[in-house]
Amino acid sequence: MVAPLSSWPWENLGSLKYLLYGPLVAKALHSWAYEDGQRYSWCLHILIICALRGLIYQLWHSYSSMLFLTRNRMVNKQGVGYKQIDEEWDWDNFLILHAFMAAMACYAFQFLGTLQIWNWGGCVYALLLHIGVSEPLYYWVHRRLHVGSLFTDYHSLHHSSVVTQPYTAGNATLLEQLILGVIMGIPILGPCLIGAGSVCLIYGYVLIFDFLRGMGHSNVEVIPNSLFEFFPFLRLLLHTPTYHSLHHMETSTNFCLFMPLFDKLGNTLNNRSWELHKKTSSAQNSQVPGFVFLAHAVDMLSSLHAPFVLRSFSSMPYKDRLFLLPMWPGAFLVMLVMWASSKTFLMYSYWLRGRLQQTWIVPRHGFQYFLPFATDGINYHIEQAILRADRLGVKVISLAALNKNESLNGGGTLFVKKHPNLNVRVVHGNTLTAAVILNEIDKDVKEVFLTGATSKLGRAIALYLCQKRIRVMMLTLSSERFQAIQREAPVEYQQYLVHLTKCQAAQNCKTWIVGKWLSPREQRWAPPGTHFHQFVVPPIFPFRRDCTYGKLAAMRLPDDVEGFGSCEYTLGRGVIHACHAGGLVHFIEGWTHHEVGALEVDQIDVAWEAALKHGLKPV
Repeated sequence: MVAPLSSWPWENLGSLKYLLYGPLVAKALHSWAYEDGQRYSWCLHILIICALRGLIYQLWHSYSSMLFLTRNRMVNKQGVGYKQIDEEWDWDNFLILHAFMAAMACYAFQFLGTLQIWNWGGCVYALLLHIGVSEPLYYWVHRRLHVGSLFTDYHSLHHSSVVTQPYTAGNATLLEQLILGVIMGIPILGPCLIGAGSVCLIYGYVLIFDFLRGMGHSNVEVIPNSLFEFFPFLRLLLHTPTYHSLHHMETSTNFCLFMPLFDKLGNTLNNRSWELHKKTSSAQNSQVPGFVFLAHAVDMLSSLHAPFVLRSFSSMPYKDRLFLLPMWPGAFLVMLVMWASSKTFLMYSYWLRGRLQQTWIVPRHGFQYFLPFATDGINYHIEQAILRADRLGVKVISLAALNKNESLNGGGTLFVKKHPNLNVRVVHGNTLTAAVILNEIDKDVKEVFLTGATSKLGRAIALYLCQKRIRVMMLTLSSERFQAIQREAPVEYQQYLVHLTKCQAAQNCKTWIVGKWLSPREQRWAPPGTHFHQFVVPPIFPFRRDCTYGKLAAMRLPDDVEGFGSCEYTLGRGVIHACHAGGLVHFIEGWTHHEVGALEVDQIDVAWEAALKHGLKPV
């Protein structure tokens, strides 16, 4: 049986729960239209405060997830996985609850309509009530919640989050948030009842309260140790992310709300608090990843799929959503900032068998890769990322689709030739990509139609299939490039490679392998029932309803991966692009060669078997 007040009454409503704000919205609109906006102006204030509170936690999340800024000051190095994200999905339930509580208080006391804008005396009263009532009350209640059934039935939910995040602050039961609402309300209601309240006091106290809560759960140390060295007494007046994280690691210590003074008085202060804070805030807490995947944005809206934008959105496969459109101008401005800063950004980290793996991103969007004048600039950023990985001691760096474009840098050959003494291995991952595509093809297929046939991948796929006695219709306008590939095949298999210059010639073939963009008009030539395998970026538009479309070549990560909570573009949870997986296999296997330029056809099966051996699975 569920414990009383342990679940939320609207937990089955999903996103419809936001309709619960409806009465406040209706009351505020009615007051504005018919009552000069005075009588029920508190409804509007409550709505604004709720929006600002949500924004504070979102901004803390964005900052703490910007690993390119915060990775050296992270308290807990483990990433946030899908399980924690799902458990914290409804982290903002407390905002709805506190809106109800505030509305009832305002309706009962009818004081907000007569509040001053500012009152110094009220701020002093609020500070005294916070220190004298709210802090000790929270400390006492918090300690009680760690005992017996109170912890099991109520507080264990909050501690189920392995890595503290700003959203973790809201991940609690109904009873806990009711208590927190009362604790917050005391320093606000007290001054208001004695006539010293003000609008600025209410806004200021609530937002500062949430700011400190978000900071404490952010998992990134933001308070420098030098501040505590100059003013030692501040250690007992202000908690830090490190201080609060110790409570989640050792649950019998550090119970305070914001002031460690009460842990000191209650003899529950963790002895490692200041030592760990000094170590974390020194920004020397970084770890070198063994493997790096160098990614890029595909388009402007898909760049909003980054983990530091909307965590819930990035934890699901990317789709175009209407709510993204208002964010487009902001994404455009960020893109300009990224261009100006000319830095490589760290997007996310995860752990595989105790080793750190990371994904970096170059500050370029997909359309730029097709601008001739942008080639040098893009190669410069890729080169700098490789050199940085080399300086750090990274073992393998894998290039995402457009970062290894043949016309851009010869599949990474440019960098290996320019820097022959690199210790980091540069990998395009196309060997495993080819293996994934080839293993998706039905065993009874006798012929395929291949676009992008003279690319690195197209060439390898064609040579591999022809040796399996599968007829490969290669679409290319260049007869010289086709003939060069045909000559690479053993003489007895060359007959299986066929040169085509138009899609019409493949109108009877039901297996299309797409390595070059196909327009809807070109797709019309495929017969009904055709399946489109793809290695083109971005993927082709799924125009035909009587055909099926494969996603980009990908593999599922091993089961022992930890801290992976972001989907790669349109791929599902725990699935990564094949070129990403190819670099990972290169690292795990300890291969010491660069994988750049043309693919070695005889290594396709080797890469496939190695991937399966290490727990990667076909999708």
